[in-house]
Amino acid sequence: MSTELANAERFFIDRFGLTERSLELVIGNALGRRADYCDLYFEYQSAESLGLEESIVNQTSKSVSQGVGVRVCAEDRTGYAYSDEVTFDRMRLAAEAASAIAEEHGGQPLAVRVGEPVRRHELYRVEHTPLEVPVEERARLLGDIDRVARGFDPRVRNVLASLSASRKTVMVVNGEGQVAADVQPLCRLTVTVVAGDGKSRQVGTFGGGGRVEYEFFFKDERWREYALKAARQAVINLDAAEAPAGEMVVVLGPGWPGILLHEAIGHGLEGDFNRKGVSAFAGRIGERVASPLCTVVDDGTLPNRRGSLNVDDEGTPTSRTVLIEKGVLRGYLQDRLNARLMKMQPTGNGRRESFAHAPMPRMTNTFMLPGESSPEEIIRSVKRGLYAVSFGGGQVDITNGKFVFSASEAYLIEDGRVGRPVKGATLIGNGPDVLTRVSMVGNDLELDSGIGTCGKDGQSVPVGVGLPTVRIDGITVGGTRQAGE
Repeated sequence: MSTELANAERFFIDRFGLTERSLELVIGNALGRRADYCDLYFEYQSAESLGLEESIVNQTSKSVSQGVGVRVCAEDRTGYAYSDEVTFDRMRLAAEAASAIAEEHGGQPLAVRVGEPVRRHELYRVEHTPLEVPVEERARLLGDIDRVARGFDPRVRNVLASLSASRKTVMVVNGEGQVAADVQPLCRLTVTVVAGDGKSRQVGTFGGGGRVEYEFFFKDERWREYALKAARQAVINLDAAEAPAGEMVVVLGPGWPGILLHEAIGHGLEGDFNRKGVSAFAGRIGERVASPLCTVVDDGTLPNRRGSLNVDDEGTPTSRTVLIEKGVLRGYLQDRLNARLMKMQPTGNGRRESFAHAPMPRMTNTFMLPGESSPEEIIRSVKRGLYAVSFGGGQVDITNGKFVFSASEAYLIEDGRVGRPVKGATLIGNGPDVLTRVSMVGNDLELDSGIGTCGKDGQSVPVGVGLPTVRIDGITVGGTRQAGE
């Protein structure tokens, strides 16, 4: 191994007494059992969270976890085993368990030389995370948020605020002798406001974060912005009318509405679904799958963003991957396994929740590039439709792209103007079909504020989304009354 180890690499060498020889023996024995690929994933993570409710900081937690995961791949089969005790014997046993997926056993160990460092990005140099800020100071911040949110409107009944932070140190060593290590800070501030007027109760949520310093929340008083936006959303929905139902023009606002793009289209472009032929986009590279106005990218190299990584969880540097270019499908998001089986290149999208999970292809920061229309021009073009500013939950079927999303903040568009707020609106459609209905794309691309978490096969990872203002012609809107009433 290189004598000039990065701090992250030296951390594991010193903490667990790892040696070059021990790593080479574990990997060599695993590969000797007729495997195609093997890697070791080391992780040490410290995390803390602080929560406020009913004007009282009533929840705090702190955790430390560590472990190693061993993965062995043979053709399209993967064996994975892990241990929270990082010793040579535990790694050897985990490698033997993972190697049991190979067709033949008892092969001779292979000679593996560990030491080739992976060139990585430098996307987040964070000197001081919230973990290093005294608890009393963090508690005061939550108290200030409570005060500002309650002062927005007398109908605010409750405020829930949470600040979570973690610092994860990882190292990946693979059968090709490559070593990649990283220190990954992450924090998020979330504010939820409950408003009530005696007849109904409504909820508003906003927040942000990323791989950033604690001071990030104080620059331009972001924490105050989060509190006021959450309170505003809750209060607006108190006065909102019931959403209309039926097919209509829908305008998606910039930023967080990109979650619809993430769920309805992004998952369908992940390599595993396409290798298995279960995605609506399988086998369609080079085909037109969207309006010529649509260019969609996944970019894990954006500095300090929640979904960004210097290297992915397989030790591959992240990249900017063009998925759809002017309506034409150009590629998929790949980890090492699926890229090898599909005879493509890894894109740096192999991700896992922790050392207890095997990696799989996942998104990082996924967004649509801006177009040429102004948001005002897009609104003026709509005689009657729905303007969706923010979304709550949603569901998508990867096999056919069908989705259902609930809008947490939405307005009617009438005669080219944004009108009264509406509540209870859901968007129902098909991801690939919706992209073909995009008729205008704004010049106002925004990325979300840093709150996204993506779930897949029981694993959760931080992600980012983004979107400019977009006009979509003909989405089915689910509501409580017929359109035109």
